[in-house]
Amino acid sequence: MIALEHRALSERPWLSRYAAGVPHTLDYPAEPAYWLLERAAAMLPNRVACRYYEQQLTYAQLLDQARRAADALRRRGVKPGDRVGLLLPNVPEYLVAMFGTWMAGGIVVPLNPLMVAEEVALVLQSTGTRVVVTLDVTLPLVCSVKDAHPEVVLSISLRDRLPRWERLGYSFIRFQRVGLHSPCHKGHVADFGEALAEADPAAPIERPLPTDPAYIQPTGGTTGRPKAVLLTHRNLVANAWQLYHWTDQQFGEDVTLAILPFFHCYGLSTCALGGTARGATLVMHHRFRAATVMNLIERWRPTTFPVVPAIMVALNQELRRKHYDLHSLRDCISGGAPLDLAVAQEFARYTGATVVEGFGLSEASPVTHAGPLDGTARPGTIGLPLPDTDARVVDAETGLVEVPNGEVGELIIRGPQVMAGYWNDPVATAKTLRDGWLYTGDLARRDADGFFQIVDRKKDLIIVSGFNVYPTDVEHVLRRYSGLSDIVILGAPDERRGEVVKAVVVPAKGQRFNRAAFDAFAHEHLAAYKRPKIVEVAAELPRNPLGKVLRRVLRNQTVAPAIPAVANPLIEGGVA
Repeated sequence: MIALEHRALSERPWLSRYAAGVPHTLDYPAEPAYWLLERAAAMLPNRVACRYYEQQLTYAQLLDQARRAADALRRRGVKPGDRVGLLLPNVPEYLVAMFGTWMAGGIVVPLNPLMVAEEVALVLQSTGTRVVVTLDVTLPLVCSVKDAHPEVVLSISLRDRLPRWERLGYSFIRFQRVGLHSPCHKGHVADFGEALAEADPAAPIERPLPTDPAYIQPTGGTTGRPKAVLLTHRNLVANAWQLYHWTDQQFGEDVTLAILPFFHCYGLSTCALGGTARGATLVMHHRFRAATVMNLIERWRPTTFPVVPAIMVALNQELRRKHYDLHSLRDCISGGAPLDLAVAQEFARYTGATVVEGFGLSEASPVTHAGPLDGTARPGTIGLPLPDTDARVVDAETGLVEVPNGEVGELIIRGPQVMAGYWNDPVATAKTLRDGWLYTGDLARRDADGFFQIVDRKKDLIIVSGFNVYPTDVEHVLRRYSGLSDIVILGAPDERRGEVVKAVVVPAKGQRFNRAAFDAFAHEHLAAYKRPKIVEVAAELPRNPLGKVLRRVLRNQTVAPAIPAVANPLIEGGVA
């Protein structure tokens, strides 16, 4: 095993590759992704792998549960190559079902619990997902769309693990959503816990090849054919291995606060798989709340905390209000959106942690760059490429010519973590993967020492609290609202979330715009983080001679006073 040493900036392996032209190479295991769990269980069987409220599983117990899950899935017809959807927050069963799916030879399809039923149905249909593991309170998301529900659903309840006051609320929500008339047919819904108890942990498991598909990450979910990233076992193992060596920590010593959702590839890689590769204990929680996170840190003393900037902003606000002892934190890695320097410095003052920024995208499993943790990170940059990751800045027009240091161009990446392609979409794959390079669509510059800085995005992607929002997806849904003749979706800066969704609307002829009705429609058809928080009304939208909306014009001007939202707890809920 190769260990990275703390060295001066000029001697760091990331940087020396640029000076000497010699890549820093790791010895990657040619194993399926669940091998990370097998290795941790063999080396530290009694170490706690994950904690959730008062529940904990050791690595040996987690491996046993995963093997049982594999047998349970096989008994329900899962064969190598079949897709298994996980519609779960961060709970131990996510890890059990994920590793178990791979042991059964299946492919994991993560589903965001913030989706609405229409979005879930589109992902299930486009990926051909036959089996879904979900919570009892989210069963309607899986089963309520006619002719779109999977063949088998395995249900999990969190009720008995929650504190008493949360247990009552959970029971109420379950009754309100599912009640006595669940849209799921009883014949294809089974209890996940009972299925594990009946399964055989000694049953043979599949050994997928490193090049076999392991993970399908949806990247846009409201159009007729949502794009999805296909990652192999090698992609996932490579990124976990890269992060393990980048953090330079002894195996089995780390405690990771796992708040980032596992259904997002950032949380999957930095927490679930990266943590397993390090033999870390994952302190899990299903939803971010600032005070809850503070209490988790004080109780379980995590050392590593991957975040998005919106989380750090909220924690700073809580720390201004009340003192907490957070000095167990050693490293805080921020990604998903640009990190404001003042926010990072304030959090570092409160905690004493080393705060660095990283960069990644779903198409790269996702992490490609990170700030060094030895004090040499440079504020305002995304750091250096991870080991075995080549990064270049090329001209944005042709993508063929590398530009000099300091000049802006498109960031392209090559490495073992780069995706196999888009699921069943060779045209999009060929556009994004060219001659072995991943064209990110992000504009960046590189300095003489190899540090990269993201300048802007070629794409119109909006990032809300670390979640990707694709404007055309949202527009596609909101055009169905009868009160509009036209709409365009933009991103707007937001101190807490990084960005929020902004809509510029043109009311239908002869109608007045009704914000409350518009919000209610969005609440029904869009995940919380995709719903417009800012709405402006215009008589018409600026367009070029070909009819394309000039988004850059709208970003630089306010077309009309924003129409305020009506205070409504059903509309204003959600983590975004």
